[in-house]
Amino acid sequence: MQTVDKATWLARIHCESGQQPDHTKAKIVLLGILSLLLIDRPAGLAFAGESGPTPLPIGASAPDFCLPGIDGETHCLKDYGASKVLVIAFTCNHCPTAQLYEGRIKQLAADYRERGVALVAIQPNNPNAIRLDEMGYTDMGDSFEEMKLRAAYRHFNFPYLYDGETQKVSRAYGPSATPHLFIFDSERKLRYEGRLDNNPREPLVTSRDARNAIDAILEDRPVPVAKTPSVGCSTKWLYKEEGRKEELAEVESKPIQLQPASAEELKNLRRNSTGKLLLVNFWATWCGPCREEMPDFQTIHRMYGHRAFEVVTVSINYPDERPGVLSVLNKLHATSRNLILGSTDIYPLLAAFDADWNAAVPYTMLIRPGGEVVFKRQAKINPLELKRLIISNLADDDYLGHQAYWQTHSEP
Repeated sequence: MQTVDKATWLARIHCESGQQPDHTKAKIVLLGILSLLLIDRPAGLAFAGESGPTPLPIGASAPDFCLPGIDGETHCLKDYGASKVLVIAFTCNHCPTAQLYEGRIKQLAADYRERGVALVAIQPNNPNAIRLDEMGYTDMGDSFEEMKLRAAYRHFNFPYLYDGETQKVSRAYGPSATPHLFIFDSERKLRYEGRLDNNPREPLVTSRDARNAIDAILEDRPVPVAKTPSVGCSTKWLYKEEGRKEELAEVESKPIQLQPASAEELKNLRRNSTGKLLLVNFWATWCGPCREEMPDFQTIHRMYGHRAFEVVTVSINYPDERPGVLSVLNKLHATSRNLILGSTDIYPLLAAFDADWNAAVPYTMLIRPGGEVVFKRQAKINPLELKRLIISNLADDDYLGHQAYWQTHSEP
C-alpha cells in the first residue's frame, strides 16, 4: 500500500473537501481519517484476525537492533561483528516447546563459541498478549523481570534480550513461533531460517538442521536446507492483547460459588479421588496473609485449570459469616471451587482433613491423585515455587516429556 505523511493527507483533505458538495466532503474526510489510522499503524503490526509479519527471506541482510539484555547491558547487532556466524534465536519463557529447547540452545551456544559463532536470544512476545490459559505449562510469563528469573534458574549461557514492548526488531525478522532461529554468515546475510532440529522430543531427533547450517557456513559450503518450518507457540504480537482482555472479561462474568463442607467432604478432599492434581488452601477473611495470597491462587487456577488440576479454597469462617466470605471471593472473581465450613464446631471439621494440623491459617496442601502429599505449608506460599511443583506433578498426558523436563531440570 502506498503511504503518505500526515501533513500531506491533512492538506489534501482540506483542499479537496473545499471543492466538493457536502456529501462528497464527508466521504473525503472519512477516507482521510481512515488513512491516518493506517499511517499511525506500526509496520508489521496486524489487526485482530490477521497473522504476523513474514519471516526474513534467505539472502537478506540482518536487520539492525539494540535491545536491553537481562545482564543490564544494551546489546546491538554491531557488538557481534567479529563473529564468523551469528545465530539469532527467538524464544520465550512461557511456551512448553521453547522450554524443551532451552537445554539444546545452551548446548549449541557452548559447542560453537570457540569456533567463532555467537548466539543471541530475543524474547519477542508482548507479555500482555498472552492469555492465562496459554500459561498452563509454565511457571512464569514473558515480562523482562521474569526473563531474568528464568535465565538465572536455567543458567542461560547466552545473551537474552527483550523486545516485548514495541516488537520493532521482531517484526523485522518475523519469527512465526518460539523457538525460531535465523542464522547469518560473516557478511550478515541470512543463510538459514527455521527450527533448531526436527523434533521437540530430543530422543526422536534425526535432523539437526541448525547445526548443519552452521557447519556449512563455517566450511564455506551451501547450507543443505536453508528454510524449515518451526513448531512452537505462535508469537504473541501486540494485537493479541485483545484476547487477554476478552479472557479477563469472561472470568469477571462468571458467577462465584460458595458451598458448605461437612467432615465427610473434607475427608474425601484429603483422599483426592478426583483423578486430578489438587491444590487446597484453607483461609479466613480475618487472616491478613490469607487475603494477600488469595489472588495468587486464582491466577494459578486460571493458568492450570484447563488441565488435570483443581484449586479448592476452604474458608474456616463460621457458616453465618458466609456473606463476608462471598464478598471477598466476588472482589477477587474467585472462580475456583470454594468451600466454607458447614458447622460452628470447626475443630472436628479441620481434623477430618488433617488430624496433625494445628488449625492455623493460611494452610496449603498439594495432593496427587490418590492422596499423596507433595507440598504442605502452614504459612504464605511462594507462588513461583508452587507453580514449579504443580507443573512437575501434573499428568504428562498431552505433552509427553514436559513433566520430566521440569522434574530433571529444576536447578537451584
